[in-house]
Amino acid sequence: MHTTVLSATTIGTQAHIVEVEVDVAFGLVQFYIVGLPDTAIKESSKRILAALKNSGCAIPAKKITVNLAPADLKKEGTNFDLPIALGILIATQQLELSKDFMQDTLFLGELSLDGSVRFIKGALAIAYDAHAIGKKRMIIPKQNAQEAALIKGIEVIGVNHITELIAYIKQEKPIEPTVGFLPDNMISHDLDFAQVKGQQMAKRALQIAAAGRHNILFIGSPGAGKTMLAKRLQTIMPALSFQEMIETSKIYSICGKLVDQPLITQRPFRAPHHTTSQAGLIGGGSYPQPGEISLAHHGILFLDELTEFKRETLEALRQPLESKEVHIARVHQSIQFPAGFLLVAALNPCPCGFFGDKRRECVCSKASIVRYLNKLSGPLLDRIDLQVQVQNVTYDTIQDTNVAHTSSAELYVGVERATKIQQDRFKSTDNFNSGMQPQEIDRFCVLSEDAQRIVKKAFEKLNLSMRGYHKILKIARTIADLEEIDIITGAHMQEAVMYRSIDKYLEQQK
Repeated sequence: MHTTVLSATTIGTQAHIVEVEVDVAFGLVQFYIVGLPDTAIKESSKRILAALKNSGCAIPAKKITVNLAPADLKKEGTNFDLPIALGILIATQQLELSKDFMQDTLFLGELSLDGSVRFIKGALAIAYDAHAIGKKRMIIPKQNAQEAALIKGIEVIGVNHITELIAYIKQEKPIEPTVGFLPDNMISHDLDFAQVKGQQMAKRALQIAAAGRHNILFIGSPGAGKTMLAKRLQTIMPALSFQEMIETSKIYSICGKLVDQPLITQRPFRAPHHTTSQAGLIGGGSYPQPGEISLAHHGILFLDELTEFKRETLEALRQPLESKEVHIARVHQSIQFPAGFLLVAALNPCPCGFFGDKRRECVCSKASIVRYLNKLSGPLLDRIDLQVQVQNVTYDTIQDTNVAHTSSAELYVGVERATKIQQDRFKSTDNFNSGMQPQEIDRFCVLSEDAQRIVKKAFEKLNLSMRGYHKILKIARTIADLEEIDIITGAHMQEAVMYRSIDKYLEQQK
């Protein structure tokens, strides 16, 4: 007998419906799975038969053939254990389901040998797209029920064991649909900019970065506070909107990182080690998975010790920094992952770390500094909006109790104000000054006469590219927004130029 059960898989961040066709026929006792399955799916036959046996179900001594359609779509993971087991029970007439119920319902789940239904990857992403194409119901592991139930308009039935599903289908045990609820989104940080002594210029640069979503680079001696500053940027970022939470959580769901929480409610802060591979940072693999830049979507990607990363790994960042997405091409498919992250990078100015330090002398040779900085190409530096030199603080700054150190709450006021101005300007919550197109720059970056003179001088003296010139205008626009001023003045432009001059300094050291 033949039957079809609907399931789904994810490719990139998109869900694809998979028809699990099960045929049970006379012949040699065999279990075939076809339709481009990966190793985990091929091995599922052993899990499924043991789960059915240990759950008290009859195992047919017949030839079982399972086809995962469409057959030309690569499938991976353990999502299909439950629908295959269900298909076997229906095909052997141990269960009966109406045609309408089957057409409206997606079944997903991994089976353990005792019949328990285990956590799967991608439940939120599948629920999001299943609702969009008109499916009414999902039957999934209980552990995934909360994340999938966040999508309104689709009924989510969570089960812990295959016997629960059988009892539910036979109407022997009703299971209430899971009700999704938003976790507490109150931001509570142990970190605060007030804990950072001095460094007013760096704090100001981070405020500009948060307000306009500008990438930022810190250059300074070891112990100057670069990492401390970067970790506290999250405390002045605006809260995620619900749509941003869903978009970010879909990526974490695909990676199987929503085990302990159904939704990502705080902006991600990802800080991969410098030994991270290119695939780990950008994404990839034989079955492409999101990398760190996608896990930092709508959040912060912090690359400490920037020059310790492999040059080819850093160069791979160039396209995602511009397009806010990454395309991973394989022979049979091309996958797109979102990568709308705010880049924060930090590096020492030389191998010993003290080149340009006011208190310690650099012992590096010119050749060693050149080798050290050669991993930073001009095109990569050109894509980083703000470049800030961080000096070690003095003892007097640390001990002066009369100086009030700027707190996160104080910086956030300006960020919130500038964010509201940009939302009104672009009629959107997703667009910021850093993403302005040339026509928008011409429209919104109105310069005073002083500002025009300053930017002209900077263009000629710093040998700016067109991208670098536009970066300065975008930064100046954000600085003006922080002060709620429509026209960019000379003071705004002067500050913006100051943040774009260090890349030329670095190029001179090479």
